[in-house]
Amino acid sequence: MSAVPNTFENVKAFISSAHKSSTAREKVNFYNSWAENYDEHMVAVDFRAPSLAANSISSHFSGNREAVVVLDLACGTGMMAKQMKRHGFGHFVGIDGSEAMLELARQSGLYQDLKQSMLGEGPLPVQYGLFDVVLIVGALSVGQVSDDVVREMCKSAKPGGYICMTTRGNRDNVEYKAALELELKQMEEEGLWSCVDVTEVEDWERAVSEHEDGYISGAVYLYKKLQQ
Repeated sequence: MSAVPNTFENVKAFISSAHKSSTAREKVNFYNSWAENYDEHMVAVDFRAPSLAANSISSHFSGNREAVVVLDLACGTGMMAKQMKRHGFGHFVGIDGSEAMLELARQSGLYQDLKQSMLGEGPLPVQYGLFDVVLIVGALSVGQVSDDVVREMCKSAKPGGYICMTTRGNRDNVEYKAALELELKQMEEEGLWSCVDVTEVEDWERAVSEHEDGYISGAVYLYKKLQQ
């Protein structure tokens, strides 16, 4: 793939092929093959979610940023750590299903620990109640990570810690987004966390599905874990 020019049309075709992967192993293989070109492809699609999520967290976080620990789920090559570093955060633990993605995250030098794990398929491989910020950016979408992971995210955060999530608002993701928002509201009603901010963005990223053009919308959700 590296020999193919990273024009938007080529990137669009490549990303669209991901939807042909149905099993967990096929998805991991796809992301392993994508790792080398992932960052360049995200530039091509004007992937704004990492900067938007980091801005949301930064605007509400008032603690000592150098001292806190951030859990970055579906960390990929380390885009979120790079964005959070710009806002003064310094300690990161990353989890991703793709070893090739994790290797690039490792090379960034930003993470104190990296773990390979399939998200949404059981407990996270971390200590509960440990993290000041827990985030997942770009992976909460249909065909990717199940929204079951949000309860694990809440468990992983310290009381008073922040949990940040993003999802897309494109046509293919309408049902997933509705189900995710229902779960977030249910957890709020259960007294697990409180909603700090929801930011709906029209120009989220360039559309890559065959039946959509221009930009799709998306949303950033920021919650704060309540004292248990």
